[in-house]
Amino acid sequence: MTRRIARVVIDSPLPQLDRLFDYALPEEMGAVTPGVRVKVPLRTAGRVVDAYVAEIDVENDAERALSEVESVVSPIEVMPDRLYRLARRVADRAAGSASDVLRLAIPKRQVRVEKAWQPQTDSTAPSDSAVTQARALLAEYTGLDEVLVGHERAAVEAIPTLRGAVPNWAALLAAAATVTLAAGESSVLVVPDHRDEDQLLTALGALLPDDAVVRMDARQSNPDRYRAFLRTLEPRPVVVVGNRSAVYAPVVAGLVAVWDDGDPLLAEPLAPYVHARDAALVRQEQEGSALLFVGHTRTSDVQRLVLGGWTRAITATRRVLPRVQLSTPQELEQGGQRVPSSAFGSARTAITEGPVLVQVARPGFAPSLVCATCRAPARCAHCGGPLAAHRRGALPVCGWCGRGAHSWRCPHCEGDHVRLAASGTERTADELGRAFPGVRVIVSDGTHQVLSVGSAPALVIATRGAEPLAEGGYRAVILLDGARMLQAPELRIGESCLRWWSDAAALAAPGAPVHLVGVDGPVARALATWTQPAYARSELEARAPLQMPPTVRVAQVEGAPASVRAALDALRAEGMATDAVLGPLPVAGEDDRVRALVRFAYAAGGTVASALRAAVIADATRARRARGRARSTLSVHLDILEPEI
Repeated sequence: MTRRIARVVIDSPLPQLDRLFDYALPEEMGAVTPGVRVKVPLRTAGRVVDAYVAEIDVENDAERALSEVESVVSPIEVMPDRLYRLARRVADRAAGSASDVLRLAIPKRQVRVEKAWQPQTDSTAPSDSAVTQARALLAEYTGLDEVLVGHERAAVEAIPTLRGAVPNWAALLAAAATVTLAAGESSVLVVPDHRDEDQLLTALGALLPDDAVVRMDARQSNPDRYRAFLRTLEPRPVVVVGNRSAVYAPVVAGLVAVWDDGDPLLAEPLAPYVHARDAALVRQEQEGSALLFVGHTRTSDVQRLVLGGWTRAITATRRVLPRVQLSTPQELEQGGQRVPSSAFGSARTAITEGPVLVQVARPGFAPSLVCATCRAPARCAHCGGPLAAHRRGALPVCGWCGRGAHSWRCPHCEGDHVRLAASGTERTADELGRAFPGVRVIVSDGTHQVLSVGSAPALVIATRGAEPLAEGGYRAVILLDGARMLQAPELRIGESCLRWWSDAAALAAPGAPVHLVGVDGPVARALATWTQPAYARSELEARAPLQMPPTVRVAQVEGAPASVRAALDALRAEGMATDAVLGPLPVAGEDDRVRALVRFAYAAGGTVASALRAAVIADATRARRARGRARSTLSVHLDILEPEI
């Protein structure tokens, strides 16, 4: 006797459930297709859980004891086979669960949206004029059309200018998506945040009709996100624009593009912690689409791919570069001013013609205070948090507990006065506003978000990444606090600063001066000469002897001491060298947990990920038997951006 069975993926965070389970399909259930949502009983938990059907099969052993599928939640195939295979491969690479990846890719079901959905089959092709315009823009980049036609991988150095009302990079991605749509294929365009999404959608709106573009991001309401997801399931091609989770959009993609892959917003904070760049690489390898990494700078991760021959380097046919001027730290020391005379003079001249951008490191008035006597950082007497001033003459307030620092005294010298140690957006606006009387001052940061400004004279004070677009571009750009930015104790701080400054410089009008204040060294020279790929190459060369990412992969293993030791023993049993493991050391603030770092070559990725995943499952099984708790105390995070013990 034969019977139908369904192999399902159970939607559960438990690592021991990360495999396909067989369930019998009752005859009265009728036709069931792969990819649909179902309810199945989980005997170990004594309850019914959600699942997705991965396969339908027929078996001859009808006597085998199998539980039956409880019900079909919806007949819509929300998990196509290509999406399941992508989730499985991404999870295996990151030592994670496929269900965790599917949770990022598939929104929660919205019954009303689902009932109102009418799938369409008639595709919307771009107009001939739009395709001609797109091809003309792509021709500005040597070999880019070959990459799109041949479905290759490429690192594209975007032209650092504005094209009309949008940045050039947005026009470039829109043109690539238009040409891909004209060929009858879908595109997935991944950007870090909603500001980038808005700019890209504006560029797409100039080339494509509205029904050819769909937006997918976490800021949408649940119904809107599910409606957009259902649109990606239709057979007609579409252009998907979204943040990091959009990389899993279940379209048959002819193009996947990632803008500014160095932005930390593209790093997934949820398990299995897969960066959008890595997910895009796995997807391109699986589906054979074109893959573009676009940016004003190049990360060391992408540079590694270029040097290894995995990715082509694409530059503009005719390079148009910002006019960057450097002022050394010695100039600031001699004048005792925050803005050197050369930058101040450029701003005074440019402000008569249009807006001037001033980039600062932090928001607020005075983000940090120090003792006026000994210069020690001013700390809250209650919790030890940093004290800050929100406006001139205001009582210092703790940044952690919010308490006012009444009768504050320095624990080092008994001093009772504080002084400003840093200038935020508001203090900078206050200082420069007095230097430019009668000029409108605009502040843009995390608290005061401004998306665009006009062409009228204005002084725009913005934190990194919050710079508004200016009509016609900024007439001058001044980059302050560069030395303070470079002092951050991060492995990639040089790359990050170069990216922040390059993105701001790209907002300048043609020929407008860009002043980098108080910085010298390799990062400043890379910005001044606009040789960001060379800086990325030097970063790789410096990290190689130290075996630091991305020259090698690094896994972070954290948990109870016994669990971490067991995981490390499993790796050594697979031939992992002793010097490849750093730690384990106690986790700060948690006496019962330790952390270790494991460095390994890319070729050993499959072996290491498999061994660590097995260790997580074994630890969860032991925890359940010993304490009746199914969750593992062991956590594994591969490809961490900032290694720390």
